[in-house]
Amino acid sequence: MAQDVKITIIDREGVSHEVEAPTDMNMNIMELVRAYELAPEGTIGICGGMAMCASCQCYVLNDVTLPEKSDDEEAMLSEAFNVKDNSRLGCQLHITKALEGLKLELAPE
Repeated sequence: MAQDVKITIIDREGVSHEVEAPTDMNMNIMELVRAYELAPEGTIGICGGMAMCASCQCYVLNDVTLPEKSDDEEAMLSEAFNVKDNSRLGCQLHITKALEGLKLELAPE
């Protein structure tokens, strides 16, 4: 569809998946990972996308313009494990046309 963008997600086993992500459904990366079943049930989005658990942490692997981190996202990442400079919470990355070509890797569980 015209509103879809292509996003590459590397799952926790190291397998790369190029997926179509709709920009017209107000979805975020965490919900996209769930929709494509790229992480075992119950291991991602445990808090329901409230930036309170970091189970949807991912590493941004390319230079795509992303929204600034919110204070809640910064706070959660400051307490999470396996955090890197390129860490983001998938629940805080809403799918828009700006994410076309985004490549990311799911952080370890």
